[in-house]
Amino acid sequence: MKRLTAYTNKLFEDMTEGVETEKVKEEILCDLEEKVSDLIEDGKTEEDAINKVMVEFGDIEEIKREMDLPQTPQNRKQELARLNFGFSLWGSFLIIALVVFVNFYYTPHIIWFIYPSFGIAWWPLAMFYHLHRKKLENRP
Repeated sequence: MKRLTAYTNKLFEDMTEGVETEKVKEEILCDLEEKVSDLIEDGKTEEDAINKVMVEFGDIEEIKREMDLPQTPQNRKQELARLNFGFSLWGSFLIIALVVFVNFYYTPHIIWFIYPSFGIAWWPLAMFYHLHRKKLENRP
């Protein structure tokens, strides 16, 4: 069960230490150990049970948001980069839609909306690069 302890410690390494974080970590560890015990009783080997539980556990980010645990500045910057990327996608989509509408409403015989669309498309591309860089910075 040392692997499960190391796994939960790895999941919470980017979180600030505190009583609430420790409680959540202990609760997750107990749940994982209980699932491993159930799988062992069903006939799995300990290693297979641990691997299965770790794979099926899911995404820790969702649990962190649900528990409203404090985030480190690096994690907060990555979350803001993700938000900026989503905003740039929606914003560029709406601007391009407006340009397409203006093009076809006022000058339907000339297709010119493609030219400003290329310029607008650089915004989400730049935000995607920024998000990707933040993810790489947070990798151990």
